[in-house]
Amino acid sequence: MNTVTVIGSINLDRTIRVENMPKPGETIHTKEIFSAGGGKGANQAVAAQRSGANTHFIGAVGDDAAGKTMLDLLTQEKINLAGITKMTNQSTGQAYVTVDDAGENQIMIHGGANMAFTPADVEAHRDIIEASDFVVTQFESAVDSTVEAFKIAQAAGVRTILNPAPAMEKVPAELLAVTDMIVPNETETETLTGIAITDEASMLKASAALHALGISAVIITIGSKGAFYDIDGRYGIVPAFKVEAVDTTSAGDTFIGAMSSVLNKDFSNLEDAIRYGNQASSIAVQRFGAQPSIPYKNEITAAEGK
Repeated sequence: MNTVTVIGSINLDRTIRVENMPKPGETIHTKEIFSAGGGKGANQAVAAQRSGANTHFIGAVGDDAAGKTMLDLLTQEKINLAGITKMTNQSTGQAYVTVDDAGENQIMIHGGANMAFTPADVEAHRDIIEASDFVVTQFESAVDSTVEAFKIAQAAGVRTILNPAPAMEKVPAELLAVTDMIVPNETETETLTGIAITDEASMLKASAALHALGISAVIITIGSKGAFYDIDGRYGIVPAFKVEAVDTTSAGDTFIGAMSSVLNKDFSNLEDAIRYGNQASSIAVQRFGAQPSIPYKNEITAAEGK
């Protein structure tokens, strides 16, 4: 069983479904409104936990109703929450999502406590990081805290996995220097490297640029086509499973969390781990919502057997 520690965001998602997006100044009626657990960090932690990992979380929530809701949801998942700081002077991260009948969405995120936890908060939970097999993070929380976590991890021989999302044009060089694996999508890859992803040749060129930054393993997720990988001279595309997608909200987070739960520390089973992540993601996109859509290990293995 892998021990996976996620450093990152915890959001309470508030979703409003409408027939059409309102125009400026227009008042409209909604079709449905609901709240659910979200945040890329929390999604990845839930995916890892549901795939059987021993999962820990380092992050922050506010001392408010949204924070209590998120802590309750993550507790139900049996994720170890000892690394979560409750901040009295910050609100819990929240995302406000409007979705129309065409499936288009508009999302506004208030980072709140996600952007306020510090390297000192990370240092206080050094023991959690040092006892992990993998540390996973994204860009929905304070970057200086991420850098601190990855430095602690690398010094302890813990593997680091960076999901550079949302895309950031200037990623600190000191973070990339302590990143073992990077998992961007096509858009994020272009933002990082300046290379537009159009085919396998462009993916190889982009991965070479990322290797030059000191990153040993590169995975580029390419949506319905699957995932491209490049490590130690081995490269290729692991195809996605063909399904009818209804909601891709947590597809990438599910992939990363599930993959990290089965990946060997030396990356020797990378292709199989990617295939498992693809299978998990293929189940998630057939359901609505972020965390509610993430599958459990028994569902993924049952689908693999078909």
